[in-house]
Amino acid sequence: MSELIKNDREYKDWISEISRRFRQYQIKAAVTVNSGMLAFYWSLGRDIVRMKAESRWGSSFVDNLSKDLQKTLPNVKGFSRTNIFYIIKFYKLYTELEEIPQVGGQLMEVKQNIPQVGGQMEMSVLFAIPWGHHKLIIDKCAKEDNLPKALFYIQQTLENNWSRAVLLNFLDTNLYERQGKAITNFKATLPSEKSDLAQEITRDPYCFDFLTLTTSYHEKELKDALMDNIAKFLLELGKGFAFLGREYRLQVGETEQFIDMLFYNVFLHCYVVVEVKVSEFTPGDIGQLITYVSAVDGILRKQEDAQTIGLLICKTKDNVLAKYATAGAALPIGISEYELSNLLPDNFKGTLPSITEIENELKAPDERT
Repeated sequence: MSELIKNDREYKDWISEISRRFRQYQIKAAVTVNSGMLAFYWSLGRDIVRMKAESRWGSSFVDNLSKDLQKTLPNVKGFSRTNIFYIIKFYKLYTELEEIPQVGGQLMEVKQNIPQVGGQMEMSVLFAIPWGHHKLIIDKCAKEDNLPKALFYIQQTLENNWSRAVLLNFLDTNLYERQGKAITNFKATLPSEKSDLAQEITRDPYCFDFLTLTTSYHEKELKDALMDNIAKFLLELGKGFAFLGREYRLQVGETEQFIDMLFYNVFLHCYVVVEVKVSEFTPGDIGQLITYVSAVDGILRKQEDAQTIGLLICKTKDNVLAKYATAGAALPIGISEYELSNLLPDNFKGTLPSITEIENELKAPDERT
């Protein structure tokens, strides 16, 4: 490359633009290929179901179909016996979508229990996530024939760009059953256009299985562990949470107050105060949370920010008591539990070798102390 071209800024920018456009075309092509393949799988599953092929040609039908397709199309992947069974389940799980009337290529919103994307559920949305993701969802939802649950995970995958590992994590921790389940007073304390979205960002229980603590862990240990795993904690909290600080200091009159954790939710455009308790919920916890929510409103909240929300995450709670406690509060608050299953015996640390012992074992025999 000549020095003239090498040092030309416009040329460098042009090369960068070409690279960017090429990557965009690659992504579009990959999406198109994936969508086309899934549409084909859908049509194959539909053929098998509508022809009642398994009843018509016997229990060995899928084995024979797999062998015949692989023989006819030797260089094409996707016709293994296992994958054909997935294809059949894929069509059966989403068959109901075919029965929903479509207008302008879109499915009309006629079923309230089916999650919608942008107000309506497009058939193309079904073909927008990779087949590997679909197989995980099928494993979780096909047996119970739970269409709303399957569509929920498809929608969440698209909205949050989940990898297969992240999707599997939320399938394993039953996010569908936990989403939006915190006990709150949002409907009474927030504008109607905000209350549903605020409820949606809550979970009950929160799953802290990404932490490993000893059985008799203390509150500080739990909070330290959450901060050490802040990326996983934010993922568990849900979309739109930005971490602002732990033990967040507020000067309130003549006293200093320290909030356990302070977040900002970019979708709700509001601060979220999170208090974590390792004990059972008590009504006294509400007073502290409300004080912090009110203080954040008065000190940090700007004109463009929405009402601050408080969230109490405790080890256990009496749901009836929690409902009365939130109902009596004038500020928007919610109460959830957390689950933590990766607990070690209290003497676990004592059974581990010290650094000195490990270093000593690595030394030559004549160098050991």
